[in-house]
Amino acid sequence: MIYLDNSATTRAHDGVIDVVQDVMRNVIGNPSSLHGLGGQAERLVTQAREVIARFVGCDTQEVLFTSGGTEANNLAIKGIAKAYQNRGNHIITSSIEHPSVFEVCKQLENEGWKVSYLPVDQTGRVRAQDVEKEITKDTVLVSIMHVNNEVGSIQPIHEIGQLLKRYHKIFFHVDAVQSFSKIPLSVTECGVDLMSVSGHKFHGPNGIGFLYKRRGVMLDPLLTGGGQEFGFRSGTHDVASIAGLARAIVQAEKERKAFLMRSRTWKEMLIDRFRQDLSHFTLNGSLSACSAPYILSISFPGLKAEVLVHALAKRDCYVSSKSACSSKLEMPSRILKAMKKTDQEALGSIRISMGFDTTEQDISMFAETLIDVVPQLQHVMKVYTK
Repeated sequence: MIYLDNSATTRAHDGVIDVVQDVMRNVIGNPSSLHGLGGQAERLVTQAREVIARFVGCDTQEVLFTSGGTEANNLAIKGIAKAYQNRGNHIITSSIEHPSVFEVCKQLENEGWKVSYLPVDQTGRVRAQDVEKEITKDTVLVSIMHVNNEVGSIQPIHEIGQLLKRYHKIFFHVDAVQSFSKIPLSVTECGVDLMSVSGHKFHGPNGIGFLYKRRGVMLDPLLTGGGQEFGFRSGTHDVASIAGLARAIVQAEKERKAFLMRSRTWKEMLIDRFRQDLSHFTLNGSLSACSAPYILSISFPGLKAEVLVHALAKRDCYVSSKSACSSKLEMPSRILKAMKKTDQEALGSIRISMGFDTTEQDISMFAETLIDVVPQLQHVMKVYTK
């Protein structure tokens, strides 16, 4: 099997699985309980929080565990909107955000909020100056993703963060789900107030993530109850998954530099092979340093992405057409349309995404398979459309 859909989810690292299994077998207490078993569970949660805080470069009380990136994004955006609605009713985001940001903003618009959706250039990047152009006296929040999940474009977070430091009443949220543990981001240097992370994107468990929330920032909770997570996210802790998340972060830090070097080489190799052996395809995004090396999006105008994805799956090669959260919707990718791609390009795009366990053999075999499959499908389409 050749698995190249790591932007959708990754295979859990063996060490992560071992930690999760060990905790599930041997730790039965609720961290909120006062007895010894509860204390044992609480210590594991505390240790995991300390590991994450060291990696992020923040205090332990600035780490809030969530069920993943979607909840973290919802908590950040809705939490700020409701907690600071007396300051204004305007949010700035981009036209290429993940649905868990984009749809939240649409929901807030229905509740009377005004949202500015920034355009992107042909490589899928926003411009910091466009952020400043949209700022008004009512702006409460700017939410911009770090790495785009479909095309891999890296947004100018540092530049935007430096700009926003001049506006003390505006909060800065970054969706770092596709970049955390891979592309470095300093929340302090970039002036980030809130950052969303999901464990299953870097070989951790499904269903666990966290929101970095700078000390002093208030949020209106999505979930109320027992007051866990310093009152910002009630609910019994998933101790095993939290421990597994911390283990995944430690492992990722050991492998990150080598992974980035490998994936950049392989991304360039794939494009070279495709340019040599395939016709009528386009690169979505770029090969520059402003693009994540582990995500590659290409379009085959005239082919339908779902047909190509299924044809590759029959050869035991797994990629995706776009975000896993919207891949079953038969409509052009919103992200690619924002990048001024045609409907044919947007409907015929596939995403190839590498993980820490991707091998050179995976890349080589995938290239051979794609080069074999695409001309066959193109021939069928020509015959069918005559």
